Amino acid sequence: MWLTSFMAKNIKENPAATAGSVTDSRGSRVEVEASGKHRDVPVVSPFGVVCVPPLGEQAVMVHTAIGDACVGVVQAEDASLEPGEIMLRSAGGATLVLKNDGRVYVNGKELGGG
Repeated sequence: MWLTSFMAKNIKENPAATAGSVTDSRGSRVEVEASGKHRDVPVVSPFGVVCVPPLGEQAVMVHTAIGDACVGVVQAEDASLEPGEIMLRSAGGATLVLKNDGRVYVNGKELGGG
């Protein structure tokens, strides 16, 4: 019984991940104000995808064996996407959308079909 209580308290006090606001971005490293100030933190993303989160985005931070890392930002909802579809979006407004049926859209213009 005491072990369960201890574990539950420890999880609440030391969550596996925290969220905070991006306060600085430099290349593949960011500064995030979350449970404290996380400086010079690497941004982790899938291989081949490189991004620099813009200031003010809600970043998700995790602690790893090699230190803190930003594993991404909380994404805005997009009702135009179906499950399985992908949108790449820049802070400046450029978009690339891959639809389930093979259609590809760049900045809203259809480029091809399947």
